[in-house]
Amino acid sequence: MGESQEVPGFSAERFSHEGEARTVYRAGNGPAVIVMTEVPGITPEVHSFACRVRDAGFSVYLPQLFGEPMREFSFGYMASTLSRICISKTFHVLAAHQSSPIVDWLRALARHAHDEHGGPGVGAVGMCITGNFGLAMMLDAPVIAPVLSQPALPFPLGRERKQALHASDEEIDAAHSKIDNEGAAILGLRFKGDPTCPAARFRRLKREFGAAFEAIEIDDAHANPEGPKPAHSVLTKHLIDEEGEPTREALERTLSFLREHLVARPA
Repeated sequence: MGESQEVPGFSAERFSHEGEARTVYRAGNGPAVIVMTEVPGITPEVHSFACRVRDAGFSVYLPQLFGEPMREFSFGYMASTLSRICISKTFHVLAAHQSSPIVDWLRALARHAHDEHGGPGVGAVGMCITGNFGLAMMLDAPVIAPVLSQPALPFPLGRERKQALHASDEEIDAAHSKIDNEGAAILGLRFKGDPTCPAARFRRLKREFGAAFEAIEIDDAHANPEGPKPAHSVLTKHLIDEEGEPTREALERTLSFLREHLVARPA
């Protein structure tokens, strides 16, 4: 398994679960972290974030869920990818109280990653369309440190969906069990004015999980002005990677959150 020509610094392998095979890009050493891309795919910015996780001492698993590896972001590319996601059988973009079918495959990937690297558990970073997947992956998988970055599902059409978590009661119960019995926690990131990830969704997460849910909400004025509008992608397109910037602090907190939960402490 050599270095991928598609995603620099990462090797490519195929991972299959129940007859569904996808490419997963791999890099790094240490506890496993599943990095799930935002729309439209593994852009250079998503790749840069995955490299930061790798360089922080983790084994990164970057699955190819949609889009084309390393293709630059554009509104046309985003629209075409989103249209395919909306009709896909693996993503249920309006489901308020159940997760998307692709989560079953991601759980299997998390189990595989944990078998390979061990440790207390696995981290999962989701963004945008995949933002709530880490929460659902706490069921039937060793995920104990999910990061929910601008979770956009279900699409916030109507009051119920604005506060919904794209997770079933069973998945939410599993998260509570991991929190109570394994010291798991949940980190959430969003821009305050982001219409695709409304404030009601974070209020619901806070009501549901209390102190186990840590919310970082950033004023839109601190988003990278070169990113598309509105401000949305905390760890990628709207990151200002400079000391003292709130988005840089959110990135650093993401890495420290993963360390706190995934790096085994001496007995």
